[in-house]
Amino acid sequence: MIAVVDYGVGNLFSLTCSLAAAGARAEVTSDADRILSADGVILPGVGAFGDARDKLRFSGLESAVNEVAASGRPLLGICLGMQMLFERSLEYGVHEGLGLLKGEVVPFRLPAEYKIPHMGWNSLRFVKDNPLLRYVKQGEYVYYVHSYYASDCDDSVAAVSEYGGVTVPGLVGKDNVFGTQFHPEKSGAVGMNILRAFKELCEAK
Repeated sequence: MIAVVDYGVGNLFSLTCSLAAAGARAEVTSDADRILSADGVILPGVGAFGDARDKLRFSGLESAVNEVAASGRPLLGICLGMQMLFERSLEYGVHEGLGLLKGEVVPFRLPAEYKIPHMGWNSLRFVKDNPLLRYVKQGEYVYYVHSYYASDCDDSVAAVSEYGGVTVPGLVGKDNVFGTQFHPEKSGAVGMNILRAFKELCEAK
């Protein structure tokens, strides 16, 4: 079973529908015991970093997420959930992240002709092998919606997209901790293939 962490932030319905379509048995839960007993865990998130970080902490689920990461079971952060895997964010101040991956989250500084947020379809360029890319082809498109991106995180970056002269880390991973800045649940067949690969990782553990 894949546990989707419900801490009050995230588009959980579309994510669980996509997981089901990918053949995964998923459960949305705010129960730490269910999270700790899962084969793998997804940390979703939309909105502001500081608010989401507080909600994760005050929900009492932060320690469960950290314990899953330490256990070696697959953990996947999506969009804001990916950003929280890093050491800190500079969104409206400085906010501490979970520190599971090295790097920080910074705002876009773009030429005037580029809109913020970075929203819509963009292609992936692979820079490192990653098990979540096993069914994805170089140059395939995924769907983004974000105004901040991960920086100084070269050791974990597996695939990137280009936007306004910025190389955006689209998919990251180190050991059993993974993240997608894009939304796989909104990325059609490509996103489905990424979720299928994550499901298979969870089943292998």
